[in-house]
Amino acid sequence: MYEKVKDLPIEQQIEQFARDLVGIRSVNGTDGEVTLADKLEAILRSFPYFKEHPDQVWTQKLEGDAHGRKNVFALLKSMFENKQTIIYHGHMDTVGIDDFNSIEAHALDPDYLQHYFSEYTKDPDVQKDAASGDWLFGRGMLDMKSGDAVHLGNLLYYAQHREQLKGNLLVMFNPVEENDHQGVMEAVSELIRLRDEKNLHYKLAINGDFVSPLYKGDTQRYIYTGSAGKLLGCFYIRGRETHVGETLSGIDPTLIASKINEALNNNMDGAEQIANEVILPPSCLFQRDKKAFYNVQTAGTTFMYFNYFLYERTPNAVMEQLKHVAADACADLAAFLKQQYSVFSANCGLQGQAPHWDVDVLSYEEFVEELNQKGVPVEKIMDQVIQGNPNEDFRQVSCKVIEALEASAGDKRPKVIVFFAPPYCPHNYLRDNVPEEKRCDQILDEVLRQVQQATGERFAKKRFFPYLADSSYLSMSETSEETAAIVNNFPGWGKTYSVPLDQIRKLAIPVLDMGVYGKKAHTWMERLYKPYSYGVLPKLIRSMTERIFADHPDG
Repeated sequence: MYEKVKDLPIEQQIEQFARDLVGIRSVNGTDGEVTLADKLEAILRSFPYFKEHPDQVWTQKLEGDAHGRKNVFALLKSMFENKQTIIYHGHMDTVGIDDFNSIEAHALDPDYLQHYFSEYTKDPDVQKDAASGDWLFGRGMLDMKSGDAVHLGNLLYYAQHREQLKGNLLVMFNPVEENDHQGVMEAVSELIRLRDEKNLHYKLAINGDFVSPLYKGDTQRYIYTGSAGKLLGCFYIRGRETHVGETLSGIDPTLIASKINEALNNNMDGAEQIANEVILPPSCLFQRDKKAFYNVQTAGTTFMYFNYFLYERTPNAVMEQLKHVAADACADLAAFLKQQYSVFSANCGLQGQAPHWDVDVLSYEEFVEELNQKGVPVEKIMDQVIQGNPNEDFRQVSCKVIEALEASAGDKRPKVIVFFAPPYCPHNYLRDNVPEEKRCDQILDEVLRQVQQATGERFAKKRFFPYLADSSYLSMSETSEETAAIVNNFPGWGKTYSVPLDQIRKLAIPVLDMGVYGKKAHTWMERLYKPYSYGVLPKLIRSMTERIFADHPDG
């Protein structure tokens, strides 16, 4: 690959890297992630520096991964004796390509797509962009293979200009970002091993994941000084089945689910309130009753879960909020059914005692505590469920664990059990009370000001990268006491899924997202703006790199 790009200016080198990476279909959960890892390793090994130092490119296979996916690393050592190290990192997987529909066969062909969209009259914005020649199209071009290409371009630049690199540069590419972040989580142990064995001091990690305009006409380039976290807030809802001919005597769990959905889904009342930040509300990602076939019995149980962003809020606060929402939903439903039953009984001339519609609300931790008091072998049952569902989705396994525990206890009372399921992304940001992080933030302000004056670009700095990213696993703001609320309310934690919380706290690497710029990620109109992404951004990242190293010349 080096021979193909060695005589090109860096902007064209980066574009060629991006085109080559986009040309490989690396959809999350497929063997294509392995193919792309092999391609990235081959590109790195083609650089003259790594031909001379082949041991400084290596891979780390993900433990027990059915596809054989792996992390890819490259370490460029400084000419100067220095332990300072900056990490450039990115992910190599993409979402699927089925949204391209009739042109799916061309989803990885930037030139075909540019021509196609230049004649696409149904969207004037994408047509204008395609006709300008300044935009590149294709699945992964924005999210985030161009970001990977920028890292490759800057790595090659420093490999050829090592006198400008006053510290070490570690480049890391990870699979499995688009859903469960397994790649970067397993990379944490490798980063710790490398730090300890080679006496490295990680000063900063720069992610090249994409940024986009936040509103129509927005021309600012956003730099993020941290990562939003995420919890998957889940509700297992047990109602009371009944024949439709006696519907008002039952408790329909789908009605409770609907009320919870209305209270949380896209509702800013459930979001944190932090001024001048991109703060998003919860989003429902799954809602389904557990009926397997048609009959005239109302549903017995419903399962639903929400993407729940974390910025400053603690996990325990999230649990309390979710329980409060569930309790309100159950109380509203009881009042509604009581009113409907009153109308119904008056119409029918019925007398006698009305049914009750009380529903208990409890966390998974509280549910397990009840089971332990009854002598239910919680761990044994959990292990049986996990072993019996080796290929099942993490979230569904969590639900099956609760079903099995409930069945073992003979507990069919109406209730809502609130719990967490994978994935969990810690949140982090540069903190004023941590001197090294505060200094990093100050240097960033200086660099952005200088680049803005030199290029005319308008930058805006935000704390939380809004799209979820692997950067969440390089540092975390939650304390061990705060994460206990997650672990204790997470069916199967440490068995089906876990996050290396203690190791992440030991890493504690300040993180930035300095990403390529474009529009419509995760859609068939995904596209990248070349002048900024391949022209301005690489220099911006190099400026930040050199300023960080210059600020700590002795490591």
